[in-house]
Amino acid sequence: MAIRLEKGQRINLEKEGGAKLTEFCVGCNWGAVKEKKLLGLWEKTVDVDLDLSCLMFDADGKIVDHIWSPLYNMGPSLPHGKLTSNDGALHHTGDDLTGDTDGDDGLDNEIITVNLQKVSPVVNSIVFFLNIYNNEEYSGDFSGIPYATIRMYEGTPKRVKSVFAQYDVSTKENCAGKRALVMGKLYKREGEWRFAAIGDAFEDKVIAYTIARVIRDYSK
Repeated sequence: MAIRLEKGQRINLEKEGGAKLTEFCVGCNWGAVKEKKLLGLWEKTVDVDLDLSCLMFDADGKIVDHIWSPLYNMGPSLPHGKLTSNDGALHHTGDDLTGDTDGDDGLDNEIITVNLQKVSPVVNSIVFFLNIYNNEEYSGDFSGIPYATIRMYEGTPKRVKSVFAQYDVSTKENCAGKRALVMGKLYKREGEWRFAAIGDAFEDKVIAYTIARVIRDYSK
């Protein structure tokens, strides 16, 4: 049974039977927003662009690597977005600009695949975060996005084999009115990887604010 993650919860990456979880997907699923128009006689589909990203740090809290959408152009102050980590251990499936427009298809819209056995020994922690892209289409917050969920599961981007843990973004009270979420952190303790569900939500309207926040507050 999947673990329903709660803010501040820490878990060992251990499956039923005792085997360690070393290869998995971190995925975000969501639906486009349906808005009622003309006294409810007409429905408009509003595309919603959520962006799943991560930062990798060493034991001293210094940045080792990053993954976020290459579509972001944040100038010289931050590195350009990319989809694969330098060590090849993490890979992003690419930016989904709309969400599910015809109902939940059971698959996540943006996914970062993780192979902990390939992660560079320099990396001590990996912080995952989520942003609502700031555009004119959707000016709301997480609470208005249908079934917005982040989960860790075994399988592939096209096939969910077994869900290990899940965080229901759209139903969390602390996510109401917010557009950015520091979801959680993979971290090493005594040579073993563990996971902490952070669950801190913010009003950040641009991803650069969230990146700066992660570097400042969650790198150690």
